[in-house]
Amino acid sequence: MPPQGASPQTATPNTTSALDTSTFSAGIRLLPGDLQADARRLYRVLRTIDDLVDDEDPQAESRVQAIEHWANGQQTDTPETHILTDLASRYPLPPEAMIEFCRGMRDDLERKPIDTEADLERYCQYVGGAVGVVLARIFGTSHPEGEHKMAILGRAFQRTNILRDIDEDHAHGRLYIARTTIDQFGLPEPGAREELLRDQIARADRMYEEGLGAIPLLSRGRRGMALAAALYREILRQIERDGYGRNPGRATIPPWRRHILAAKHRVIRHRPSQHDHRQRSPQHG
Repeated sequence: MPPQGASPQTATPNTTSALDTSTFSAGIRLLPGDLQADARRLYRVLRTIDDLVDDEDPQAESRVQAIEHWANGQQTDTPETHILTDLASRYPLPPEAMIEFCRGMRDDLERKPIDTEADLERYCQYVGGAVGVVLARIFGTSHPEGEHKMAILGRAFQRTNILRDIDEDHAHGRLYIARTTIDQFGLPEPGAREELLRDQIARADRMYEEGLGAIPLLSRGRRGMALAAALYREILRQIERDGYGRNPGRATIPPWRRHILAAKHRVIRHRPSQHDHRQRSPQHG
């Protein structure tokens, strides 16, 4: 559930502009030039499909299906599959992860209920964890835990999105909180959701603690991913500072705090992974 932007009818430069307002785009800007361009193109594909689904656009189902066909090795002709084909010529994109992403999009199209925390975790894997796996393939990791931990980090990002956008989603008839959690804590209404948010923030923080271990395992893009993770996790801290949803609306990190985090990660140098010692690249993330 990325922030709203330009019309998602095609993966166009207008959609790229919308990326610049997203939390993840700050991390993308720290990537080396070639990697940055490819990460933007991947994110453009995912954002376009997600926006089509969120807006209940008539093209949403066919565009999701096209990516499914592409992942299954069938010929397709959409802006998104053209980009994926180009990326796949240079990176070992995992078809199974793209299929998982499409499952999440179909869950949204069908308004599939989220009854339990296990259901929510599965949904977050589809729309967040699968993206983490794709990024691991683009950034590179030779460690057997690399993709697994990137999936956990992606799920943490998605849970953060859910808590940030809770009022916006509810206004559109969507509530990405498990029914069992609502039964326990009540509906997440402004001023009456502190216990629910404390519970959900704690779950997300546990995922960050484990998922952040993916970053030193990446061959490239470590600073960019570290900044993206720091900004996403800071949203949780902002929800706390705002009184756990005391007032309606999205939790927004103040620009000065974002600038401090961005400046900090521009000067951080992460310890090279073992893969880097074997195959040094002229540019490092």
